[in-house]
Amino acid sequence: MKRSKNKTQKRLLEEFKRAVKNKGLRYTPQREQIFKEIITTKGHFEIEQMVHKIREKNIPVSRATVYRTLNIMKELGFVEEVIKIKNKTIYEISIKEHHDHLICTSCGKIIEFQSQDIEKLQDKICSQYKFLPKFHRLEIFGLCDTCQNTNHQQS
Repeated sequence: MKRSKNKTQKRLLEEFKRAVKNKGLRYTPQREQIFKEIITTKGHFEIEQMVHKIREKNIPVSRATVYRTLNIMKELGFVEEVIKIKNKTIYEISIKEHHDHLICTSCGKIIEFQSQDIEKLQDKICSQYKFLPKFHRLEIFGLCDTCQNTNHQQS
């Protein structure tokens, strides 16, 4: 499993390098290090978390370089915004299978889920309105189980 994970990361790094150059941008060691940190991140992340993670590893890049690299990755389709919540933008790697999100408005927890029923309904609705979908994002906001229990105990 680890071997195929390394191959995937290597392949992604090569794709990123090629895409950056094709866009007419410089491919720098700093961008490569930031890219590696981001693609090895598990789950969702906020950009300031990434800045702190990179600084903790003593990688010599500025906050501005992290922000610019993340924007490049977003433009090239390697990362995507999941949601903006509490004045923060949460990101995730784009290489996962399509999924949707349940977002706790109390603690910020994000739960990923997949539903074939929802996908079929969306296809049916698009067909009904003769609409050609390019992509979609479903986010349901509410309270996670933990926050529901905490709120009930406080009542």
